[in-house]
Amino acid sequence: MAREDYLFCEMDWFSVDRNQRQQMANEIERLNGDRLLNTSVDDLAQYFTEKFSIAPPQIDVENLVVDQREARVDVSHDRTRFFSDHGGPHFVTGTEIEVEIPFSGEADAFKIQPTHYSLNPPRAKVYGSNIVFKIVGASLQAEAVKAQIDTTIVSIQGYLSTLRNDISGLNSKLFGEARQAIERRRIKLLADRNVVSSLGFKMKERDGAAKTYVTPEVRRKITPVMPQASSAPYKPEPTLTNVDYEHILGVMQNMTQVMELSPSAFLAVDEEALRSHFLVQLNGHYQGQATGETFNYEGKTDILIRSEGKNIFIAECKFWSGPKKLMETIDQLLGYSSWRDTKTAVVIFNRNRDFSKVLASIPGVVRAHPNYKKDAPGSSETSFRYVFANRDDRNREMLLTVLAFDVPTTNRHS
Repeated sequence: MAREDYLFCEMDWFSVDRNQRQQMANEIERLNGDRLLNTSVDDLAQYFTEKFSIAPPQIDVENLVVDQREARVDVSHDRTRFFSDHGGPHFVTGTEIEVEIPFSGEADAFKIQPTHYSLNPPRAKVYGSNIVFKIVGASLQAEAVKAQIDTTIVSIQGYLSTLRNDISGLNSKLFGEARQAIERRRIKLLADRNVVSSLGFKMKERDGAAKTYVTPEVRRKITPVMPQASSAPYKPEPTLTNVDYEHILGVMQNMTQVMELSPSAFLAVDEEALRSHFLVQLNGHYQGQATGETFNYEGKTDILIRSEGKNIFIAECKFWSGPKKLMETIDQLLGYSSWRDTKTAVVIFNRNRDFSKVLASIPGVVRAHPNYKKDAPGSSETSFRYVFANRDDRNREMLLTVLAFDVPTTNRHS
């Protein structure tokens, strides 16, 4: 039973943990289907993680303040005093010390009983962003008051330490659970739409269907914002499979090994000639539906695959000429990438002597780009993989792999 004069005793941790997870799952299920399909899975999972995670309180003992005032104190139970009237309370003028400790984090967390607790929780109340407790007595002594303050602080800190461990366990799992729930619902939504679309009939638009999604209010100092995305009907988009993407990169890596083993044959080639060599090798593995060539080029240096009028794979071949050039190449790729799930590559050839310096500089340059979102699995010593946002819509993401190769020159071995 909750006691309002005590902290950490209104709700047990296991109920809080279960409630946070269930509320998050319910909200994902209620989210507008088109809104969900048109939003980046990771961005949406991060939103729900921020919304349903708990910020554990931190008390600021350094800024503790006290106040003193006179108070009426009942001393009828004080056996050190003698009164002729034993039939009721007996008040004298005493002293009240009020202690106020500021804190940061969520105030409601002070209501939670952690997984480990005692039968004597700290006695205090929460007002705004402060913990307040009082010490009252007829003849208070400074040493005893100080000891009681210290005891209360130690008790609060002990409860908070346990609660932080409990909260950390919950918060660390929310992103993965949110992502799984989003992916499950995406699969279900796409399967349902594929069934309806295969019937060949026009879909009926529901009257009063929400065009935008508004999140309910959350009691939090900083409210997370739902990633911006359209609620327009979602249309499945063409994409290059990860298996094909890895195979294409493998073909390109094999081609660069030929260049490394025969530097004299490629000593005078420029970027356009390099692109042609790659096109020959790639089209030896893949055949296009119409032209016999899956890989084509438009503009000056890009290698690409197109589907339904959109680029789903783009590669750029560049000689290393410094970080600025790499940044410009990424901008160029973003200019070509107008479709969701576009997979891209930058192949860098180094003809300088300090290849280690080139490799060390690549991650910093890429991560400094304003459209960089995160590192992606698949990096190695000379291969770097990242997720980027489209220039016009952060929910449209592209996968970027930077491949770096040291191409020896004949002069280096002369």
